[in-house]
Amino acid sequence: MNRVPANLLLGGALVAAVAAMAALSLIWTPHDFAQMNIRGKFQPPGAEHWLGTDHLGRDVVSQLMAAARNSMAVALIAVAIGGTLGTLLGLVAAALGGWVEDLVMRLADLGFAFPALLFAIMLAAVFGPSLGNAILAIAFINIPVFARVARAAANQIWTREYVLAARAAGLGRFAISRDHILPNIAAPVIVQATIEFAVAILAEAALSYLGLGAQPPAPSWGRMLAEAQTLMYLAPQLAIYPGLCIVVAVLGFGLLGDGLRDLTDPRLARAR
Repeated sequence: MNRVPANLLLGGALVAAVAAMAALSLIWTPHDFAQMNIRGKFQPPGAEHWLGTDHLGRDVVSQLMAAARNSMAVALIAVAIGGTLGTLLGLVAAALGGWVEDLVMRLADLGFAFPALLFAIMLAAVFGPSLGNAILAIAFINIPVFARVARAAANQIWTREYVLAARAAGLGRFAISRDHILPNIAAPVIVQATIEFAVAILAEAALSYLGLGAQPPAPSWGRMLAEAQTLMYLAPQLAIYPGLCIVVAVLGFGLLGDGLRDLTDPRLARAR
């Protein structure tokens, strides 16, 4: 019996903690995250404000909880869009082959040439900075990643005996892709999606830090870091708290993805 990888357990625990904080913020936070109290700014941790208040008197815990909700939502939507489109492109490329496969892969290479930050700046210049534009930018950089993963996994499945038998029985390429290829490439796609969650959370924080993501009063770990950078000598904890949240979330999803890969890869399973 294969043992569950330690990185899978640790990553799952960290992700569960972040997800629980985000889910709890939907129904409860200690205070209104947007409520300002200038007279109560820079309060130390206490019974009323567990981690103190920021330079505007807002409760830090409430902001961290609400920011977790936004980060998880951005990652989920962006990865879902990029993963769906990229997987479909990879399936089409593997099914048709030839010039279609070459075209899809060259478009994927072109997509890698446009980082999320550059794409977000372009969207912000045209439509203005917003969380929606940040989601589109992060989803865009995920499409070529999933296209490559799906195409590579699908090409291996196309050589299997049961796929050759399905082709001999008269099934079309798209029917085979739907009924046989897609279910068998689900594992590597899910593993990649988990890893891309970490990338999406980090990208959202970076875009918000630069003012291209969530706009006030919507909370964001990245914008909390940006607001705290001028207060490092006065209140360094205001940068430490959101920084730790980003580290925990990115590390959790990264470990979870590595653990799922170790669990689903037969070669790694045999090595254990």
